[in-house]
Amino acid sequence: MAIFGLWVINKAGGLVYQRNFADGLAQLTSNEYLVMAGTLHGIHAITSRLSPTGSSSGAQVIEGESFKMTILLTATGTKFVLLTSLAETVAEPVLQKVYEAYADAVMKNPFHTPEMPIRSEGFDTRITALVGSGQP
Repeated sequence: MAIFGLWVINKAGGLVYQRNFADGLAQLTSNEYLVMAGTLHGIHAITSRLSPTGSSSGAQVIEGESFKMTILLTATGTKFVLLTSLAETVAEPVLQKVYEAYADAVMKNPFHTPEMPIRSEGFDTRITALVGSGQP
């Protein structure tokens, strides 16, 4: 299982959490990550309106030559993005577990302000356990 990174993007397109797990991705500055998250937010909005069959939730998987981005859009508009190898098959269950960890460790924290950067040791610990174990 090759998971390269995780992004959490708020409903306004701001990057509120970013973490790399493996070598293979280019090392970017904080500002470059913010631009990438905003760009992905825009692409996601465009793809949700382009559907020829009516309403759509937007892009769910974007593939490049050597990686893919799997996107989970929540009911509140928060996006969870997992950057993985092309061969990765369990990205969606992992994203669902990440969302559960977010709900438990971040949203239930009375000191966390919604839509702001995530600074939660509990969330970091759960993400490390989830990605480190290789199990969804």
